[in-house]
Amino acid sequence: MSELLFASRTFLALTRQLRRGDVVLTVTAPFVLPYAVAAAARLKGARAALTMHDLFPDVLVMTGLLQPGSLMTRTMRAANGLMFRALNAVITIGRDAQRPLLSYAGMTRSKIRFIPNWATLVPAPRPATPDNPFRKAIAARALHLRPVGQSRLHPRPRHRVRGVALSDGGDGHSVPAVGLGHGLRAPQAIAGGREPTSPLSGGSRIPSLKRSGVRPSLDHSVPEGRCESVVPSRLDKLLAVGRPVVLVSEPEAEAALTVVENGLGWVMTPGRANQLADAIRAASRADDGAMAGRAVKAAAKFDQTVAMNAYAGLIGELLRSPDLSEQR
Repeated sequence: MSELLFASRTFLALTRQLRRGDVVLTVTAPFVLPYAVAAAARLKGARAALTMHDLFPDVLVMTGLLQPGSLMTRTMRAANGLMFRALNAVITIGRDAQRPLLSYAGMTRSKIRFIPNWATLVPAPRPATPDNPFRKAIAARALHLRPVGQSRLHPRPRHRVRGVALSDGGDGHSVPAVGLGHGLRAPQAIAGGREPTSPLSGGSRIPSLKRSGVRPSLDHSVPEGRCESVVPSRLDKLLAVGRPVVLVSEPEAEAALTVVENGLGWVMTPGRANQLADAIRAASRADDGAMAGRAVKAAAKFDQTVAMNAYAGLIGELLRSPDLSEQR
C-alpha cells in the first residue's frame, strides 16, 4: 500500500511539474514507480528513461513467488508492454537484459542503453591479514563469503546452499553467510537444522558487508548471478578489494561474462551442487595473487565518472529528440 501511495504521489507531482520536452529518469524500486513515471511523462509530452535493476515479473517468477502462466504474471507483462512503449530509453546494468526486454512488443534496440554500475570503493589490493578481527574468529586457511537474499525478491538457490554444505569442513576453509532475511532459512533446512558453515564471531552469518573489515577478511565470494535479474549485489566492491569469485550463474549472465572475460574466478552452472563444491575447494587451494590483480583492474572499469558521463550523454540525446539512435 505504501508503494502504491508513493507512486501515486510521484505521478501527481510529475503532472504538475513536467513540461513538454523535459526528461525524467526513474528506477524499478518500488516496482510500480516506473509505470507512474512513464504515464505522467506521456501525459505531459515529456521523455522518460528507466534504469532497470530488476525486470518484473521475471524476477518474481525466478524466485518462485509467481508462476509463469499466472494471471498476475500475464497482467504485469501486459502492463510492461504499455510502459515500454511509453518509455524513450531503458538503461540496463547487464548485457544479458537485452534479450528479455526485446520480448516486449513495445521495445526496440534503439531504446536500450548499457551503463554498468560503479564501485563505491577505491580499487586497490587489500590482502587478508592475520590481525583482521573477522579473520581471528575462524581457524581456517581460506574464508569464503556466501551472500544470502535480504528480501523475497532475491533468488533462494537451494543448489548453492547444498554446494556450500558439501564443500564445508575437512580441508581448511570456512563459508560463512552474509545478509539477513529469507535466504538464511534454506541452509538450515538443507543442513538438518544447522547452518553449513563454521562459526563467525559467535554466529554463522555476518549481518552486513558494510561492517568495516569484512571484505578484506575474505578469500572469495560465492554469489548468485542469474539471467534476467541483476549483477550480484556488491560484486564490484568484492572485485575492488581484489577478491576472486566462485559464481553460480548461467554463462550468458552479465556477472558470468565479467568473470570469464577478465579471468576473475570460477563460473558454475546452477543446479550442480557437486561441481560448486569442487570449485570452492579448488578456490581454497588456488594461488590467487594474479587473479586478485585482475579483479582490481576489472573493478576500475566500474567507474562513476564514466557512468555519469554516459547518463549525461543519454539525457542530452533525449533533450534533443524523443527517438534515440541505435547504440553501436
